[in-house]
Amino acid sequence: MASSSTSPSSANGVQNPKRSLGLFANAMKRKDSFIQFFAMTGILLLSIRSLGQKYRIHDLHEDTTALKKEQESLTERMKGIKQALLHEASLDLTGLFASRLRLLFGQEN
Repeated sequence: MASSSTSPSSANGVQNPKRSLGLFANAMKRKDSFIQFFAMTGILLLSIRSLGQKYRIHDLHEDTTALKKEQESLTERMKGIKQALLHEASLDLTGLFASRLRLLFGQEN
């Protein structure tokens, strides 16, 4: 007596046609679903990339703000140094040093 669990088609070596569909055949059968899947995957990847660029832009904006503050600080420091040098040069009785500094700084007085 043969077991009732084996089907007649598998005993002959012929596989069930519903199970023998490969990936390509399955994709052709349901091509709308596969196209939709790939489109949604592409949209997801573009969204992730866009989000990364958004945070990168935000970080660059913060860096720009910090650099502008540092530039203003350095500009004020340079003005202070110029004024201190001109003040020290004005104490010189000959005035030669003060005139040379004014020439270097591009001042007319």
